[in-house]
Amino acid sequence: MKRICILSFFSLLFTVQVFSSYGQTKPLSERMAATVMDIWSDSLWVGRPFKWTYDQGVLLEGVSSIWQRTADRKYFEYIKKSMDFFVQSDGTIRTYEHKSYNIDNVKNGRSLLLLYRVTGQEKYLKAAQILRNQLNTHPRTNEGGFWHKKIYPYQMWLDGLYMGQPFYAEYSAMMGDTAAFNDITNQFVFMEKHSRDAATGLMYHGWDESKQQQWANKTTGLSAHVWARAMGWYGMALVDAIEYFPANHPGKKQLIDILGRFANAVQKVQDPKSGVWYDILDAPLRKGNYFESSASSMFVYTFAKAVRMGYLPSSYLKVAKKGYEGIQNEFIETVDADKINLKGTVSVSGLGGKPYRDGSFEYYMSEKVITNDPKGVGSFMLAANEMELAAIPKIGKGKTVTLDCYFNNEWKKGPAGKDVRYHYTWDDQANSGFWFWGNIFNYTGAKTNSLTVAPSAANLKNTDVYIIVDPDTEKETAKPNFVSAKDADVLYNWVKNGGVLVLMANDPANCELRNFNTLAGRFGIRFNGDMRNAVKGNEYETGAFNIPAAHPIFKTSKKVYIKEISTISVSAPAKAAFIEGKDIIMGTAKIGKGTVFAIGDPWFYNEYVDGRKIPAEYENYKAATDLTNWLLLQLPKKN
Repeated sequence: MKRICILSFFSLLFTVQVFSSYGQTKPLSERMAATVMDIWSDSLWVGRPFKWTYDQGVLLEGVSSIWQRTADRKYFEYIKKSMDFFVQSDGTIRTYEHKSYNIDNVKNGRSLLLLYRVTGQEKYLKAAQILRNQLNTHPRTNEGGFWHKKIYPYQMWLDGLYMGQPFYAEYSAMMGDTAAFNDITNQFVFMEKHSRDAATGLMYHGWDESKQQQWANKTTGLSAHVWARAMGWYGMALVDAIEYFPANHPGKKQLIDILGRFANAVQKVQDPKSGVWYDILDAPLRKGNYFESSASSMFVYTFAKAVRMGYLPSSYLKVAKKGYEGIQNEFIETVDADKINLKGTVSVSGLGGKPYRDGSFEYYMSEKVITNDPKGVGSFMLAANEMELAAIPKIGKGKTVTLDCYFNNEWKKGPAGKDVRYHYTWDDQANSGFWFWGNIFNYTGAKTNSLTVAPSAANLKNTDVYIIVDPDTEKETAKPNFVSAKDADVLYNWVKNGGVLVLMANDPANCELRNFNTLAGRFGIRFNGDMRNAVKGNEYETGAFNIPAAHPIFKTSKKVYIKEISTISVSAPAKAAFIEGKDIIMGTAKIGKGTVFAIGDPWFYNEYVDGRKIPAEYENYKAATDLTNWLLLQLPKKN
């Protein structure tokens, strides 16, 4: 018990440190985003031509991460507005040049995929397909590695892995193209094989297969130095691409092994005093070398996300924390209570081209170091957001939250023309999915999965929280799986032994209630089959509920929105958890070691928590976080 208290204390201490930087309570990621939206209100660059550029994609990655953590609509709207400058109604991309075969141009594809998966608008999918088609004919080295650009023949740069592979992986996962992951794996394998220094584990900026470039070593084909941001690109590419690999694909382990070698090398060259990293990693003490902010942010992001996702040991979070503190000390400049600047970002560093960049130390030192470079602030937003996620107490660590996909078993045609599950699933990013709620569980350290068959003692053995939402009617599914008495027996015993069961119904026109009540009734709960809060249009107040002060479940949310809800009735051992007038809206029950929570609406699907639709005064995202925490805290304590 003492050990738990000590860990909780340090978690709280880190939370306080993160959110009190510079005496402010607003997270640094959001203060950086405020600066971004002020400088680049349309995400286009002052003083630069209107052009499809990877710089914009890096910025939007940072903004996207903040939206996913906060559910603040302004971040999503910024992403959409930014991409809509380029993406036409037919999916064509203004200023994009396919024939240039520039791997940088693929980067923004991840923003397109986000917009498609959230909105369902075909123009974003068509635009993403244009970028994916580039990879089909993109020139390659003899063994199959993507050239960095057509104008840089037979060259692979570390930068290119970030520009191409996370999009390639996410697109392939969405399309069910498992064969593509062999190619994605090889891109990382080829780059490590050719660019990694065996003695230090560090990776050189570029490799020329032909060995014809002036910057290339005539024996190895490698550039002369280890540029920090190049390694930063490679690290971020790894953690972002691995996320989309099929669990059983052998390439996933290969990439995690590469990440382990990468992390070991990078942490060794972290400056022990400042916590940040030099621009040129293989010559840290050479005169003129300097601490660089974009690379430092990239390394912090890579380590923190890799720990959160379970790719690296938790010890690397200490490296990330030290780096993050160093970034704040070395590079963050306070503008006001809402904004910050990021100093110390090298504007660009490359190899070859016109004028020719010879890859020498002197060349790298000649490039301008500026404040608020989009690549730097984009990377910093990613790093800061990850550290803010790391500060969330990990009350779900070691727990598994399982979502039923058996009683709720709906399918539709996916983007590849194949049938895919949707409607109250973790992966569904549209209005109908539980993507945001799944993220909230994951942020606590809990794992999420799905159960596609009837519950049994065996398949619930490793489940701590089991969620059943909106069982199908015959109009929704040709052969619905109705809850049976046997299912009710299984779940009653599972709860009695310590499981936490969540029952979320719907109004009677959209939910099979008769059989669902067979299960709910075992705990003293009944869905009444009425429909309260029938909201017309945007009359949101019809669906408003005010949460009373000191509510035992909803401790931070004050006002929430729930529409077209079935009220419930309770009898012992169940109790009302939330009452409005004469109606019971939510109920709970304690059975043996376990707990049941019931509400007559799916409630926390994306449409009502992601901030895009309902006004901000309705705190459904906060309510989802409150309920998540309460559910996890109901689990029996384990020795």
